[in-house]
Amino acid sequence: MRDHVQLITYADRLAGDLRGLTALLTGPLDGVFDAVHVLPFFTPIDGADAGFDPVDHTEVDPRLGDWSDVEALGRVLPVMADLIVNHVSADSPAFRDVIARGASSPHAGMFLTLDAVFPGGAREADLLAIYRPRPGLPLTAVQHADRTRRLYWTTFTPQQIDLDVHHPGSVAYLDGILDRFAAHGIRMVRLDAVGYAVKTPGTSSFMTPETFDFIRYLTGRAHARGIEVLVEVHSYWRRQVEIATEVDWVYDFALPPLVLHALYAGDASALRHWCEVRPTNAVTVLDTHDGIGVIDVGPDTSTPGGGTVEHLGLLDGAAIDALVEGIHAASGDTSRLATGVAASNLDLYQVNCTFADACGDEAGHLLARALQVFLPGVPQIYYVGLLGGGNDVDLLERTGVGRDINRHRYTPDEVATALDRPFTQRLIALLRLRRTHPAFRGGWELLGAPDHQLAMRWTAGDDVAELRVDLRDRSLCLRVTDSGHQQEVTDPLDLAHLG
Repeated sequence: MRDHVQLITYADRLAGDLRGLTALLTGPLDGVFDAVHVLPFFTPIDGADAGFDPVDHTEVDPRLGDWSDVEALGRVLPVMADLIVNHVSADSPAFRDVIARGASSPHAGMFLTLDAVFPGGAREADLLAIYRPRPGLPLTAVQHADRTRRLYWTTFTPQQIDLDVHHPGSVAYLDGILDRFAAHGIRMVRLDAVGYAVKTPGTSSFMTPETFDFIRYLTGRAHARGIEVLVEVHSYWRRQVEIATEVDWVYDFALPPLVLHALYAGDASALRHWCEVRPTNAVTVLDTHDGIGVIDVGPDTSTPGGGTVEHLGLLDGAAIDALVEGIHAASGDTSRLATGVAASNLDLYQVNCTFADACGDEAGHLLARALQVFLPGVPQIYYVGLLGGGNDVDLLERTGVGRDINRHRYTPDEVATALDRPFTQRLIALLRLRRTHPAFRGGWELLGAPDHQLAMRWTAGDDVAELRVDLRDRSLCLRVTDSGHQQEVTDPLDLAHLG
């Protein structure tokens, strides 16, 4: 998917169902994107974690359509789907059979118990060393039909039961999902929550050498089926750089907080440093279905010796505190309602907020999108961000789920209205530029600029596309070649007149 511009969206929350999504991408959004990541469309889409707790990972939720609809979408654009590696729903047939039959179930070994990881027993230090994205221990007591109780690993929620990914049953389960994907034209998979998938006694059980071995193994299984792999891991920035050397694609989760820090401080120094060292085989994001990451720019908290120079973050503690408070201030404190102890699905490393509200105004949001579009990698645009959506406090109040503040359910009229807004039209103009201008097939360089500015350029022969942004006045300037001549524009809408 090199050089692709990608949309990431829920089918139902943007377009009602899969057919609606196909109609949108062949209608108003025709020619804007090169690929689409459809967030979990499996049975069911409305479980404990918005589809990330599949009961049946091989079936399309009938409320969205069926596999023929996925295939139809794939004939329009390459489709990415989630391979949810770490866990399945507690309501899955395999786990329900374990509850009913205990050790006599053929699926018993698929699901991790405390004893399976620590057969000799776990000490307090062993449990405290485990890295988890939410408060408390990753264990839930479950009662079987015979009234015996076991402690099962539940890294995320009690409804998401962790797999023993090395068990033959789990291997067959994951292979079966990849087979189903390949049979129906899925071209890319995101390995969801893979950083937590391997539990190794005496370690943090997060992105350990054993985890890397598993990622290599699973990537090979996907490649054998003609499927590319994107690894999704929120972690210390040096680890992200390391991960990038091992996989097809990795997320640039450090970009969103660094862009916001630059906007709030009027200083691009930290962002410039990241531009110099970040991996280029990155999917660049500003927002996703999750929150705005903080751990991705903070110090290493999962490795002994985390206070040494080698383990420092891209931002220091004071800057991170200012960043979090800046998001709350820019959003009128609505993000505070959705973050931490204020809402369920607690995440220790994320602030729940739309990127539009976090930027504070449309000028800042457009500047941020221009940076996203111009950086090397694959720009992936979240559906709420594409439409310039703000925090959905009403949905948050109805569900009590913090992430729902950035998971608006659009009506067709809302989509049509948002697509006509100047902000969305300007963003679409930037996306079309990235897709079609020949300079983006060439080389990229970071240009010299004062600390309150950031400048970068793509060059391929005589073709040039250059961006300069000013963080103080939140302005941008584009210099692009057009039929052999260089033109300078400050409003992306003027790009429509080029050529």
